[in-house]
Amino acid sequence: MIEAFDAAIFDMDGTILDSLGVWEKIDNDFLEKKRGIAVPPDYVHSIAAMSFEEIARYTIQRFNLSETPEALMREWTDMAEHEYANNIKIKPYVKEYIQKIKAMGKKIALCTSSPKSFYEPAVKNNGIYDLFDAFANTCEAGVGKNSPKVYLLAAEKIGVAPQKCLVFEDVAAAAECAKKTGMAVCGVYDERSRMHKERLKEICDYYIDGFEDVI
Repeated sequence: MIEAFDAAIFDMDGTILDSLGVWEKIDNDFLEKKRGIAVPPDYVHSIAAMSFEEIARYTIQRFNLSETPEALMREWTDMAEHEYANNIKIKPYVKEYIQKIKAMGKKIALCTSSPKSFYEPAVKNNGIYDLFDAFANTCEAGVGKNSPKVYLLAAEKIGVAPQKCLVFEDVAAAAECAKKTGMAVCGVYDERSRMHKERLKEICDYYIDGFEDVI
């Protein structure tokens, strides 16, 4: 499918990195262990397409917390930076697939809701940092993946028209926003968002259960 496009834009968490366990642990430690609040079943889905700051504001409002968004983001950052720098692994066949499309002369961008302090060590440790031509995150865009802006920023950075980009995403709401740019989207299965698999299939132009499907 990539043959029809000039560029591939990859989401990070849940798409190319297996970060499911880390964020489940952070959510549980932050809400349940530290504040005695059970993690609601819909919480993960509700925040999936938000920027880091939007998640902080949403969490404060939903759980009536007294902290500022900045305080929450600092706490989450402290909890997550060690994990991203040391423990998060790449999904099977991701590196091989990115190498394959790099050899085809395609432009490659990472488009993520995670801040640089998360994504940079994670992709470096997994040996794929140098394969990317550009990085775009929602902090730069000023809005989460509930807006198409970050995808357009990624396309701008690699100098490819949106209509010639193929986006890889695991979250249905984010995939829907990517489609609004005119980009094609390939849905990628992730256990964290398994309950929305059929919705993701409906939205996307393509769908894979893993990168072994396209290697």
